[in-house]
Amino acid sequence: MNILDVLIKQQVITIEDRSAIEAEARTSSASVEAVLAKHNVTAEAMLTALGEYYRLPHRVLGHTKIPSDVLAYVPEESARHYQFVPLKLVEGALEVGITDPDNIEALDALQFISTKVGIPYKLYIISEADLKTVLDEYQNITGEVDEALSEFDTAASTAQRELEQDVAEPQAVEESDIKTDAPVTKIVATILRYAVEGEASDVHIEPTAKGTRVRFRMDGDLHTSLSLPPKIHQSVVARIKILSQMRLDEKRKPQDGRFSATVSGRRIDFRVSTFPTQYGEKVVMRILDQTKSKATLTSLGLVGEKLDAVHSIIQKPYGIVLISGPTGSGKSTTLFAMLSELDRETRNVVSLEDPVEYDVQGVAQSQVRPEIGYTFATGLRSILRQDPDIIMVGEIRDKETAQLAVQAALTGHLVFSTIHTNTAADALPRLIDMGVDPYLIAPTLIAVIAQRLVRKLCPKAGKPFPVSESLRLLLEKEFSDLPEEYHPRLPPFKEFYHASSTPECPTGTAGRTGVFEILTMDKDLEHIVLTNPAAEKVYAAARQKGMLTLHEDAIIKALAGEIPFEEVNALGGDFLAEDGDGERTS
Repeated sequence: MNILDVLIKQQVITIEDRSAIEAEARTSSASVEAVLAKHNVTAEAMLTALGEYYRLPHRVLGHTKIPSDVLAYVPEESARHYQFVPLKLVEGALEVGITDPDNIEALDALQFISTKVGIPYKLYIISEADLKTVLDEYQNITGEVDEALSEFDTAASTAQRELEQDVAEPQAVEESDIKTDAPVTKIVATILRYAVEGEASDVHIEPTAKGTRVRFRMDGDLHTSLSLPPKIHQSVVARIKILSQMRLDEKRKPQDGRFSATVSGRRIDFRVSTFPTQYGEKVVMRILDQTKSKATLTSLGLVGEKLDAVHSIIQKPYGIVLISGPTGSGKSTTLFAMLSELDRETRNVVSLEDPVEYDVQGVAQSQVRPEIGYTFATGLRSILRQDPDIIMVGEIRDKETAQLAVQAALTGHLVFSTIHTNTAADALPRLIDMGVDPYLIAPTLIAVIAQRLVRKLCPKAGKPFPVSESLRLLLEKEFSDLPEEYHPRLPPFKEFYHASSTPECPTGTAGRTGVFEILTMDKDLEHIVLTNPAAEKVYAAARQKGMLTLHEDAIIKALAGEIPFEEVNALGGDFLAEDGDGERTS
């Protein structure tokens, strides 16, 4: 039985049609599928027949776009040679579309790729038209950069020939001397455009022994998006340095810079850092999208009682509010969201930043420059002569800045800043370690807010699984030291969610949200600061007032279906859960 027999069985064509189709296929050298299309047999009917013939499910792609992170599972060369393409990732398995399941060589290659990436695959029959559409999608960043690299090679060869004609004795030419501005400009522009369109937060351009690796940080994780040959690295770095107004001749020391550009119709700021390595200079660019600078406290993940607490905190007339967390945890964004909630019309709001990341209307923003002696400490002294009501200091990182911030709070100013500690309770002993006297911290510190960023579930992309008895006991243990009076505020321990793939959201997650722990100062905490300000003592006192930890805020958001259960463990949890298929997940 072949596809024509199946189509006859399904009453799509007749026996007489079969003879005519076979004869036309023999005389025209066209495929049976192409002849069937001429005889008005739809692609859906052919796929259904092929699916029955090969005993495989079929898939009609239509206008479905395959995400770049899914395409990355199968190299373009393999996809074109063997005529199969990745479609999407579903529950840990890669769905692959193929036009000829009888191609043993293709199946062997697919098995090799599956073993290499450590992901099982599932075959689907697709049409030749859909195969071509997906293959065309490979021609994005790689195709555009390859075209520019070809131009780069052409320009280099031309420059070499011209030089050889101009001198009696040909000399070696350094690639940095070759005028290849246009191709290199195109390569850099392509990298930036795809980073912005892919919602990346950072771009890493790093030289290795074999070439240059370009990685995008998306939803907190780095993904390799492009590989460049070694010959282009120096020119790409030089182009970025020119944009960022850095010294081209300084390659031994790190440099910092920034530039702005309009990408895909959006105003984007890029904060640039270079770093010398054994294979050349590494470049990291932080992407600051001005269209996203209008973050609100609610959009950051503050809801319910936590949102009410923050609103109460920022309305205080004076004192210090600290945001704690590691680099990249969203502290600056939270500060700007707080400032956006304040009255900037009748109050003088001044900020010291390193660097200025987002423009905030109504705030006088100043960038510190340590290389000329303009630091957070010296800037704070000047700010106090600017008649401020509210002061934002980018980071408290030394004794002098900490003491000046405390003095500003003591003299009636509301001060916002960040500090690098793992938890909110750790911030108090950290200030004391910096040299701030406990008797000054107690009356000035309003609150410490610790935060982290976690991945959000896409709408309808969560796969629920019930909380087992063993998991419920672990959850009860987690909250066991929370006073009983606060337990009614906790959600019921019914079900969590795993991230599952959907056509609109192949990874099951999109974007990030914050989880928070808020420590608010009161008389009991002030007493502890003055007597025994150890972090565990501070935590115990705050816990008695109902403070929830970062980990517990993640649990609550996971129970609400806002974030996948995996993010709970990523924050330091040690939970094991059974999903709907009875598999253990950590």
